[in-house]
Amino acid sequence: MSKDPSKAASETAQPEPDIWGLMMVDPSVPIDRTTLRLVIRDQRRVSRKYVYPWLRIVSRVTVTCIVVGKRVLPFQFRAHATMDRLCLWFLRRFVAPDAVSLLIRHFIVETNLLNFALRNAQVPGSIEVELRPTALAGLGNRAVVEHDLNVYRVLHRLGASGRSLEQHHLAELDFGMLVVPATDPEPRTRRLVRLDIQSALCLMNIPFSLCLTSSEYRRAVHSMSLDTSLLAVLATLTGDHTFLDWRSGVQPLRVDSNIDVPLTVYEHAVLCEYAHARLRELAHSVSSSPLLMA
Repeated sequence: MSKDPSKAASETAQPEPDIWGLMMVDPSVPIDRTTLRLVIRDQRRVSRKYVYPWLRIVSRVTVTCIVVGKRVLPFQFRAHATMDRLCLWFLRRFVAPDAVSLLIRHFIVETNLLNFALRNAQVPGSIEVELRPTALAGLGNRAVVEHDLNVYRVLHRLGASGRSLEQHHLAELDFGMLVVPATDPEPRTRRLVRLDIQSALCLMNIPFSLCLTSSEYRRAVHSMSLDTSLLAVLATLTGDHTFLDWRSGVQPLRVDSNIDVPLTVYEHAVLCEYAHARLRELAHSVSSSPLLMA
């Protein structure tokens, strides 16, 4: 007896994968699964779907007004301590612990990337970056300002040293700084709202633009275009061109002011995670090499 074609088709039909399931197993995403779960959980928050699109517009308009206003003022002012206090208060009361964990982790991950470049470029007299907060409180005390400045400092040291960057055999590279310690986002602190990280960045960009001078804010925004430079350094040192594939179209020789800063910050953090994960993969390939284990 022949089988009903429609029934046979339904029995052999494959389940339809959803967005989040695909993100979790996408072979092109090198981020470790634990961190990726945090990212996906953050992306799935109600605020990311319903609040972020509106906050993105409000933030863009507000920050544009602030930036234009500060440029026409006959004087400049800064309020770093006030910015730090507002940042910590906001993160403790209005941002989900998962999002705070990802933010703290980004500071550590970028520091690791910068120290990898410094240590393996072997620039004499270079002092490694020490900004590695593990708790929410560590994001105060000028951490945001120092975080941006460190990228400038490291690239300046590499360029001003007069030494050409050279490719090293992977076994000769030092991967010892690629450790990410556990972080404390203060999950037990009572939060009034639990925003996702992109909504949080939209709101945090407002006091950042207000409490930094025009030149400081422009420098902070431009620091994200330096991802292109840092990825090129990592590619040269390791001989791995995978890093070059992740470079964005933003060039370090062009200073842009009309960009979506919160979105660019988010993409910058993801790029850093990609690069960090790739370095860890290379380190693992060295440690598991049969030639080295023999």
